[in-house]
Amino acid sequence: MPNTDSLPWLQRLPPALLALGAQIMALLAVATAAIVLRESAGLPLPAWIALAGLAAALVSRWLALPGWWQLINLTFVPLLWLTLQSAIDPVWFLAGFALLAVTSLGAIRGRVPLYLSSPRAATALAARLPKHAHLLDLGCGLGGPLARLSTLRPDARLDGVEAAPLNWLIARLRLSGRARIRLGNLWDTDLSGHDLVYAYLSPAAMPRLWQKASSEMRPGSQLISNTFAIPGVAPDEVVELNDLSHARLLIWRMR
Repeated sequence: MPNTDSLPWLQRLPPALLALGAQIMALLAVATAAIVLRESAGLPLPAWIALAGLAAALVSRWLALPGWWQLINLTFVPLLWLTLQSAIDPVWFLAGFALLAVTSLGAIRGRVPLYLSSPRAATALAARLPKHAHLLDLGCGLGGPLARLSTLRPDARLDGVEAAPLNWLIARLRLSGRARIRLGNLWDTDLSGHDLVYAYLSPAAMPRLWQKASSEMRPGSQLISNTFAIPGVAPDEVVELNDLSHARLLIWRMR
């Protein structure tokens, strides 16, 4: 595993970029080995493809990427090779890439993938929202929690911010007249005017979110995270949602 104290820039890179680097390093290593050992190894192409996946997974582990990124890197090249053996029209790959690009920009730029909150999360938020309060959903996705909150708490002012264009468009059309949905980066969003800030982000984003909330949110307001904790900062309250994903709400009251 690399020494992150001597290489602190590694910690600042998005996981997707590190995963790409792992793939490139693995492919270069396997290609070099294939050239050098082509006379003696005599391995068939599928074996080299499998070695490329294994090498990418090992490099991902060395880069301290999460387990699911290691699995992606393990299977990416073998699955790509198998796909290329089929007769699938390349247009479908282009369409899939375009759809991924407009729905998952948060995962690439902000290390925040698309997570969908359960209806129970919105119900629990509604119960903890003061009367006539102002709520902000950071990374509101398709607008599910805000849609339910607009029904449960019509007295509340509801805002959302979303970085992925297609998700933002769906949420905006879905919540027209019931909530304000802004297309933009959650890190550029001012938190100071909200009574409750709700976030369903990722473990990588939580330390930065705490720094931002501590400097911007006013005393008495609430920061609520779905599932993901803030390292070293104990929540004031934990609410088990008992939904299919076994999610929970972690609540911090700002001081």
